[in-house]
Amino acid sequence: MPADTPTILATSGGLRRGRRTEVEFSPLVLHAIELSGATGRPRLCHIGTAGGDQRGFQAWLSAAGEAQGITVTHLSLFAMPSTGDMTGLLLEQDVVWVGGGSVANLLALWRLHGLDQALRQAWQAGVVLSGVSAGSICWHIGGTTDSFGPDLRPVTDGLAFLPYSNGTGLLYCGTQLAEALSEISGKATYRVTRDGDQAREERIEPRVLPGAD
Repeated sequence: MPADTPTILATSGGLRRGRRTEVEFSPLVLHAIELSGATGRPRLCHIGTAGGDQRGFQAWLSAAGEAQGITVTHLSLFAMPSTGDMTGLLLEQDVVWVGGGSVANLLALWRLHGLDQALRQAWQAGVVLSGVSAGSICWHIGGTTDSFGPDLRPVTDGLAFLPYSNGTGLLYCGTQLAEALSEISGKATYRVTRDGDQAREERIEPRVLPGAD
C-alpha cells in the first residue's frame, strides 16, 4: 500500500547494533515503514551506491530484515546494475533506504544509470524514500559533504525533490516539512532561513520515536 502523499524521511539514523545480528533497523526505518502503510511483511529496497555496494554490509541488512520480518532487496550499480528494470523494482517496494558514503559519487552514478528518474517515479507513486547521511542529503537541493576531501564543502546538485538543503530527522509530505523526528533523546533540529544578509535560526524540538535510545 503506497503512502497517501509523496513522502521522504531524511535522517541521520535508522540503524543500530543488533542483539542477534550485526545491525538492526532502528526506530527511524521502522517509522518509514509505518508511513508507507505497509501491510503484511514490509518490503524495503536498500541502495548502497554511496558506499560502493559493499556485499558484506548488504548481508548484514538482509539478516536484519529477516530477524525483524522485513523483506530486504538490494539495488546495486557495481559492477553493473543488478536489475534491468530499476523503476519496476522500486515500485514494488514500500520503502527505499539509501545508505551513507559519498553523496557526490552517488549523484553522478544515479544520473549515469537513470536511477534518479526511477526514484522520482517511485516517490510520486507513494513509495517512501528515506536514508542516512548521503542518503539524506541526496533528496535536497544540496548540503555539506566530505565527499571531496576531509574539509566540508557544499554540494549543490542534489536531486532537488525537496527545495532545501539537508536537515536531520526530517519528514516531508510532498515538499512541505511536516515534522522533526529523533531516535535519540536530547537532540534538536534547527531551521535556518535568510533575511537579507542575516541568517535566522529557529530551534525545532523533534518528536522522539518509541524505542529511542
